[in-house]
Amino acid sequence: MTLRRFDTLFLRLFVLMWVTLVASHVVAYVLAVPAMEPAGPGAGPAADRLAWSRWPTLPSLPPGNPFATAGDPPAAGPPPGAALPPPNHNMHAGPPPPPLIGGPPSARSAPPALPPHVLWADYALRMLVIGLGALLGARWLSAPMRRLSAAAGTLGQGLGPGQPPQLDDRRGTQEVRETARVFNRMAIRLQEQFDARGLHMAALSHDLRTPLTRLRMRLEALPEAAAQAAVADILEMNAMIEGTLAVLREQQDDSGARVVDVAAMLQALVDDLAEQGQVVAMDGVDGAPALHAKAHPAALKRILDNLVGNALRYGGSASLGVVATDARVMVHVDDNGPGIPPGQMEQAFQPWVRLTSTHARAGHGLGLAVARDLAERDGAQLTLHNRPGGGLRAQLALLKA
Repeated sequence: MTLRRFDTLFLRLFVLMWVTLVASHVVAYVLAVPAMEPAGPGAGPAADRLAWSRWPTLPSLPPGNPFATAGDPPAAGPPPGAALPPPNHNMHAGPPPPPLIGGPPSARSAPPALPPHVLWADYALRMLVIGLGALLGARWLSAPMRRLSAAAGTLGQGLGPGQPPQLDDRRGTQEVRETARVFNRMAIRLQEQFDARGLHMAALSHDLRTPLTRLRMRLEALPEAAAQAAVADILEMNAMIEGTLAVLREQQDDSGARVVDVAAMLQALVDDLAEQGQVVAMDGVDGAPALHAKAHPAALKRILDNLVGNALRYGGSASLGVVATDARVMVHVDDNGPGIPPGQMEQAFQPWVRLTSTHARAGHGLGLAVARDLAERDGAQLTLHNRPGGGLRAQLALLKA
């Protein structure tokens, strides 16, 4: 626990109000007492007139000494033997002037001192009132920051179709309104870039269909074995294009996440890859209850395709599994490859980053970056871990339905 945990706007306002109150009294008396004390042959030096013992009680505080004991003499009234001011015999001169706050003790008519317990109760009530004022002031001053934090949190969860979160730039002080205008411009610009990126990907994926169709027609002139292999590659490329378009359609439709049977999707993926001769296995989920998660189906399939493809590419095999916790559905994809150095785990998720020459020959460093981006859009978490027995584990934590 550190002191920064208690550094809040409420505490700062509370301390500032107390310090300002005390400072105002100190400055007022330092400037006012010398001017109000009589200066004459018997007045003594200014330092004596400013002594703590000669200072009167602050007007905003009740009279008395909170540290006084039962045997202390009362502080009210003039000292014994002190000369009293002469009476005013002019009956038509009006009421006598009030005693000077900073005048000599003999010229003041101080109110009776209060008992220490009453003084402490008074101080406690004053602190409570100042604390309540600081609390209300902190909530009032921090309201624009709370609105900005909520809008930034919505923006940080991922942009989607429609209007980005906006702040009311007509409320608050001039600084608050200017901050709202800057945030709104930033959100609109980010939304435009997001829409443009999706449009370019959709256009590219759509345009690739035409050369692929021409290529399939030209393959008819090749020998049958070579033609079949080439057609299989074309069909795989076409499936990838269809998957990309499906993901983009999900993002633009703004239909929200759906309930997905994760175990069934994994089993279907394993069966398809096994038919292609890939070394893929599924940890025993036969007979287990259905595991449902909230996700976009096309995006989830794209994530799993990337993870399993990496496991097959770098480890030669893939082992899939899924378990449920209280709030998550945990999917893991294991391989028997060399793993990743711990210091480079986060680098693996950066686009265009290839950690070794082996990775450079295998791809462009986009698979994991795309997978994490799609996962975070559905509130999921994608992490990598080296397995104790060797190999790498990619773990996907989905929101439980």
